[in-house]
Amino acid sequence: MAGDATRIAVDEGHAEQLPLSGVRVVEFSHMVMGPSCGMILGDLGADVIKIEPVQGDNTRRLTGSGAGFFTMFNRNKRSVAVDVKDPRGLELVKSIVDGADVLIENFRPGAIDKLGLGQAALADRNPGLIYYSAKGFMPGPYEQRTALDEVVQMMAGLAYMTGPTGRPLRAGASVNDIMGGMFGVIGILAALRDRDRTGRGRHVTSALFENCVFLIGQHMMQYAVTGQAARPMPERLAAWAIYDVFDCADGKLFIGVVSDTQWKMFCEDFGLDELLADGELATNPQRCHARERFLPRVREVIAPLTVAEAMSRVERLGLPFAPINRPEDLGGDPHLAASGGLLPVTTHNGQIAGAPAIPVALDAWRPQVRRDVPRRGEHSIEVASAAGLDDETIITLRRDGVLAGPDDADAAH
Repeated sequence: MAGDATRIAVDEGHAEQLPLSGVRVVEFSHMVMGPSCGMILGDLGADVIKIEPVQGDNTRRLTGSGAGFFTMFNRNKRSVAVDVKDPRGLELVKSIVDGADVLIENFRPGAIDKLGLGQAALADRNPGLIYYSAKGFMPGPYEQRTALDEVVQMMAGLAYMTGPTGRPLRAGASVNDIMGGMFGVIGILAALRDRDRTGRGRHVTSALFENCVFLIGQHMMQYAVTGQAARPMPERLAAWAIYDVFDCADGKLFIGVVSDTQWKMFCEDFGLDELLADGELATNPQRCHARERFLPRVREVIAPLTVAEAMSRVERLGLPFAPINRPEDLGGDPHLAASGGLLPVTTHNGQIAGAPAIPVALDAWRPQVRRDVPRRGEHSIEVASAAGLDDETIITLRRDGVLAGPDDADAAH
């Protein structure tokens, strides 16, 4: 492929020392939820084999807001491109699963069973297999519905809480897909621990809708405890008097003042002695109810400052603050660069980009890229050979279009 010379080299050094070394995962998934689960397991040291159609995962070809999905969620995996609808391809896949500890799937309910790859069928062949299903809904009245992150955000109240009244707004990232994959990892790790005791696998399920309900649970409990319905975030009564985005001379800055001690420091440093002397603003609850009276004055003193100047002052005071970054700004973030928070991966056009690492450290160790984002079928031959196929059979399967290798047509996509 173009840019091959710049691809991240495979680094399996010290792989046996990684937390999930020795765990083999077979992944039948696309888009975000299943792949994010597989990526996390791979980052932690598992050998993740991604099973793709011969033409490759459709996620590779997404454009617009989906253009980054494949590059983000498929590092530290091996790719096998195979036609599972052909009996020979299906048998190869079953042989691969026979040697696996975990299977990940996000097919529609019943679809994978029709292929002969359902949990019950594979448990007969591999009783210790942890079988993870990434779904839209847990079993129940909704389970046959088509779910997307946007769908469940609307259903579970997250969109209602994010936008102003009458204007539900989905969160600006795939929060349920990604968090659903994270809950999949939690369930898989629990099932692996259980298998250590029992020798038996488990069928683990996580779902987008239930995930989003969990995210919104604090607002459900607010109503249960107080009898007052939670208001959308843009209209909420803030818990702190200063917890806002402020205009600066060259941009915007979020600042929080979340205690009476911080209020005193803030007023003294920003020359707001008249507010500090106002007895009706002495406590945070008093200030919360007087925001409309004093916030214009606070905005007035911050407005002439540049973002850098304001950040320097509030950081010195130890106050919560944040510049209003865009996603494209984070590739050059000095903290992420210093903390190991960005991992080099190769995009489909051969460019090296910094992808976010999973936000976990074990002592001083942070997960690294051992395997670059795979090309379609990049590892088909080595995995098929390890599964017991001889060279002649592999050649025949490739000739017949059942198995695609890395040098086959369109393998770069």
